[in-house]
Amino acid sequence: MLTSRRFLPSISHLAAFEAVARTGSVTAAARELDLTQSAVSRQVSALEEQLGVELFLRERQTMRLTLAGDGYAREIREALRRISSASLNLRANPHGGTLNLAILPTFGTRWLAPRLGRFLAANAGVTINLVTRLSPFDFRLDSIDAAIHFGHPHWPGAELALLMSERTVPACSPDFLKRYAIKTPEDLLAVPLLHLTTRPDAWEQWFAGNGVSFENVHGMLFDQFATAAQAAIAGLGVALLPTFLMQEEIRRGDLVAAVDREMESRERYYLAFPPERADYAPLAAFRDWIVAEAAANRAP
Repeated sequence: MLTSRRFLPSISHLAAFEAVARTGSVTAAARELDLTQSAVSRQVSALEEQLGVELFLRERQTMRLTLAGDGYAREIREALRRISSASLNLRANPHGGTLNLAILPTFGTRWLAPRLGRFLAANAGVTINLVTRLSPFDFRLDSIDAAIHFGHPHWPGAELALLMSERTVPACSPDFLKRYAIKTPEDLLAVPLLHLTTRPDAWEQWFAGNGVSFENVHGMLFDQFATAAQAAIAGLGVALLPTFLMQEEIRRGDLVAAVDREMESRERYYLAFPPERADYAPLAAFRDWIVAEAAANRAP
């Protein structure tokens, strides 16, 4: 059933309201929208009349959002952003076939990006837009079709396609290894350790898996593998890194194993997507392709 026209204000009214709410000034909003101040004021007043709700408190020469107006402004700002994004995607690919994919930064740049050319060559007309997301989000509130997920097979409101596992190794610079004379897993308790904020218990799992007793494991925090790896290369500590993402640094000798104890992570990589988008052609094609690519990556 169509929504009542009363609750579907015109874009021009909403744009005027959002601009005034964001800038706090009719004058600034008018300058941004290339309209007169009176035109902006009329559009805001027309919106209030249509909704039957006061959105601003008018005090002399200033306009201040009401409590209701403040909440409405946040919702409208996001709605306008999504409309703008959809229009931009359509303009970039007028024949359709756009896939908005959320990626984990290092996985996206090190593993996915070098392979994407093969997918695009086999799927002419499909455009992929990449954005970074470090943790699960609500697909209903974002214009994302699918996301790369590392963790346990759980994402509320999403289906998951298994991609691959990973093996991690405690890695550091050659000079760091010499300086601290690391020989055994126990030796790592006495050196600076580098941690990833999205994997807060990774070192605890590694020590437990190697039979090392510990009380607390502290160290510097990083939000991405790439920065943690650079810190390890710079001699700031030992980072627990996925070997398949750090092959180049290991090959060059920038990173070496602090101790030769690789361990398979408990978590896995998945492609997450909302069930209602499962049959969307670009997503279905990408899902089949990346699952096959991941399977090839696992092959001996």
